[in-house]
Amino acid sequence: MFKIDKKTHKIANVMFIESPNHDDRPVDVDIDSIIIHCISLPEGSYDNQNVAALFQNKLDISAHKSFSSLAGLRVSSHLFVRRNGLIIQFVPFNKRAWHAGKSSHEGRENFNDFSIGIELEGTSNSRYEKEQYDTLKDVIDSLKSCYPMIEESGILGHCDISPDRKTDPGPLFDWTKLKEKNLC
Repeated sequence: MFKIDKKTHKIANVMFIESPNHDDRPVDVDIDSIIIHCISLPEGSYDNQNVAALFQNKLDISAHKSFSSLAGLRVSSHLFVRRNGLIIQFVPFNKRAWHAGKSSHEGRENFNDFSIGIELEGTSNSRYEKEQYDTLKDVIDSLKSCYPMIEESGILGHCDISPDRKTDPGPLFDWTKLKEKNLC
């Protein structure tokens, strides 16, 4: 498991690159959900710094033709899990990252208010790496220990809270691997 500093709401010994794309959560809101997303820029291209640049509003939109639609977009996530399992944190957990957008599930709306967003490096149509599942499982266990209102039913995909516009983490994401004790 990872150690989360309860004063800073950051994971200890993990790279932190602050995104300006966050704000305060509403008063008296408990963190009780985790939303799993996926991202790669350009889609399917890994091991570059484009996602970090996007979350910092520094993405060169002229670097790839698919980036033009991202001009002026202000988004972030709390965590980004690379293909090799490495974590980059962009927003402290006590702050509201801008990851969910317009969202609704089982009568609740505005998931940015009470959720933690985790982006996996990948696409909605790709398989994820064992290292990503291992890291994700440990991160979720750590978050549940630090934020006890998070229950299994609150661990959702972006597709669950925005089904009309999002498909991530995608049909190849293996939800059973989050429940397995030994991922070897």
